[in-house]
Amino acid sequence: MAYLPKIISVLKRFGFILIFIFTLSAFSQTAKYSNEFLSIGVDAAAFGMGNAVTATTKDVNSGYWNPAGLVHLEDNQVSAMHANYFANIATYNYVAGAMPLDSKSAVGFSVIRFGVDDILNTTQLIDEQGNIDYNRISLFSNADYAFTLSYARNLPLEGFSYGVNAKVIRRIIGDFAQAWGFGFDAGIQFQKNSWSFGAMARDITTTYNTWTFNDTELASIRDAVEGQNQVVPEASEITLPKLQLGMAKTSSLHRDFELTTSLNLDIRFAQTNDLVSSGAMSMTPAFGFEVGYIDLVYLRGGVGNFQNIEQLGRNGTEVGFQPNFGVGFKYKGIQIDYALTDIGDQSLALYSNVFSLKLDWSVFR
Repeated sequence: MAYLPKIISVLKRFGFILIFIFTLSAFSQTAKYSNEFLSIGVDAAAFGMGNAVTATTKDVNSGYWNPAGLVHLEDNQVSAMHANYFANIATYNYVAGAMPLDSKSAVGFSVIRFGVDDILNTTQLIDEQGNIDYNRISLFSNADYAFTLSYARNLPLEGFSYGVNAKVIRRIIGDFAQAWGFGFDAGIQFQKNSWSFGAMARDITTTYNTWTFNDTELASIRDAVEGQNQVVPEASEITLPKLQLGMAKTSSLHRDFELTTSLNLDIRFAQTNDLVSSGAMSMTPAFGFEVGYIDLVYLRGGVGNFQNIEQLGRNGTEVGFQPNFGVGFKYKGIQIDYALTDIGDQSLALYSNVFSLKLDWSVFR
């Protein structure tokens, strides 16, 4: 009972964050979907578990999944990931580093880039005389960047930790337009014996992107396609808050085997195609498991992204979902992970092969 006042204090602090999110979502009726590249995720190990890692993340990648998990770092770590999307049209890259400051706190930094490069600009293909001139074709890139600084610290109550992220968003569409955005995340974790619990609130103050446009470049494409590109887009975008709740349990299967099972509930404060949806919010679950053998080899599986998918040519909807599979190998501070997402094409998302690498700094000592 001595812990009861501290527990109440922790819940009050995090409860304020949740109330703040509900208040913001209620007044953000004109918000748009933006920065969706930040919803993809990072780390092949997490993808293999269906992204149900809010409660279990405890390495350098916690800066993305739940910064509260950074407090479990025992040494400096670096991580990198590469994936291709849309039949290799788009590339998704991620690098991160984190380090413990002391026995109670840690910091991390990460960079995400999602981009389509070498896009053909054929709007000037035909010259003023109506002749086709292939030398007038140019290339440009459409790239989104996110730079995140994370801080985590243990709370006075045993087993509790919290973390916060400060994010800077940079979006570039060739020479036509560019945007800057800013936002914050907050997370909390609690671990007791074999149980883990976590909550991650993304974009808690809403994340704002502000665009600037190159009028000269826009004018050059304004009449390239009749009826298109006639009006300059709005200069601001708002990303609504999201909430992820997670719980997990770790069990010993045998002297050499360990099983972790996890469950996530992803909540968005808007009406979407999620499994449960209303005018105020939408929710969808995610499930994952990991079997580890002597902290050397890992086998993972998971399912998530449950969506109500409209059936073309037919009335009604069907439930789509995204199954995932993954394996990992760890040896002397070097960990290599692989994940295959959307096995069997059960959702609208395309399957992808994802690879990631994680290194403890001890490798370089």
